[in-house]
Amino acid sequence: MAKDDLVTTDGKVVDLSGGGVYSVTLPNGVLIKARLCGKMKKFNIKVVVGDRVNVGVSPYDPTHGLILHRHKV
Repeated sequence: MAKDDLVTTDGKVVDLSGGGVYSVTLPNGVLIKARLCGKMKKFNIKVVVGDRVNVGVSPYDPTHGLILHRHKV
């Protein structure tokens, strides 16, 4: 699946699980599991609990997504 197929939305990181899986709460209250995208891994961008992020959610499985961007405070 390409990044163009993802539905992007804002969210807030609420928990960090093992293996690089983050729990992200969306504005409508839904909790999803998300991983970092490849560019964020490549450039070593850190995401911590409490950060606002852009999440690309799969239209086929809306409980999983990719963290695409970390907002600056």
